[in-house]
Amino acid sequence: MEPISRPRRIGRQGIALIQRFEGCERLRTDGLYEAYPDPGTGGDPWTIGWGATGPGIAQGTRWTRAECDMRLEADLVRYAQAVDRALGDAGTSQAQFDALVSFHYNTGAIARASLTRKHIARDYAGAAREFTRWTRAGGKIMKGLVRRREAEAALYASS
Repeated sequence: MEPISRPRRIGRQGIALIQRFEGCERLRTDGLYEAYPDPGTGGDPWTIGWGATGPGIAQGTRWTRAECDMRLEADLVRYAQAVDRALGDAGTSQAQFDALVSFHYNTGAIARASLTRKHIARDYAGAAREFTRWTRAGGKIMKGLVRRREAEAALYASS
């Protein structure tokens, strides 16, 4: 495995994986994208564009495609920085990093996940198996999360 230099940045494969699973959802007939409720809870957190959540995003929020794309770009920088901090100096391939950023983008759990500890300990097979533990939303197993975690684990293990 060839570690990537720091600060690490998400690569093309990671961005494509996130966009595939997040989608740029809820396009209205007027060309704006509309916020939608979390599929696991049916409410909070409200989401818009490429899976953006947080302050200012609620029922009735509307963005242009450019706003959706700009938010994704900014979020990916922020999430990549968080993953980089969590991994420290651990050797990490681009594919592993991309999978971990996708995981963190969806869960926000990179700092507390056992898969991070296993990765740092170089237990890459064990870390890859940990993705499958994160398939619930609102207490329910979600088919979309099962598929996403499988894709993340496959990308992680591809290096």
